[in-house]
Amino acid sequence: MEAEDMQERSEEQIISRLFELENSGQTERRTELSDERYLSLIHDPDRARAYVFQHGTDETEGAEVPPGTEFWEYPTLDEATRAYDQQLAESGRAGEVVEEDSDEGIGDSETDGAEVRDRYSASDEDLQIDVQEVQDSGEVS
Repeated sequence: MEAEDMQERSEEQIISRLFELENSGQTERRTELSDERYLSLIHDPDRARAYVFQHGTDETEGAEVPPGTEFWEYPTLDEATRAYDQQLAESGRAGEVVEEDSDEGIGDSETDGAEVRDRYSASDEDLQIDVQEVQDSGEVS
C-alpha cells in the first residue's frame, strides 16, 4: 500500500510539473479538443523526458487535478511526438479537434491580467483618431 501512495504522489508531481510547463508556454505542440480539453506535447528539459498530456480546463487554479487528466511518459521527444500524432489523428477521426497549435487557456489559472483592447496594436495607449483629419486627407478606413 505504501508503494501505491508514493506512486500516486509521483503522478501528482508530474501532472503539476506538466501544468507548470504548459502554463509558461513551453509546449512543443498543443491542440484544443472538444469539451474544453487539451492535448499537449511537452519536453521537460530538467528531467530529460517527454510527455503527451491530456487534460480538461483547470477551474480550481491548481488546487485539484481536472477530471480526465492523463499523461504518457517517453524517454525521447521523437517517441512522444509519434504518440502525440497518433492521439491527434484518433481525436481528429472522432471529430474532437477544435484547434491545432492552440494557446487557448494557457496561463489562465496563473494570471488574471487586464484584457488587451486591440491585439494588433503596437501601442498600449488609448489613441483617438481625428475624424476630420482623415476626411481631409481622403483616406478610407
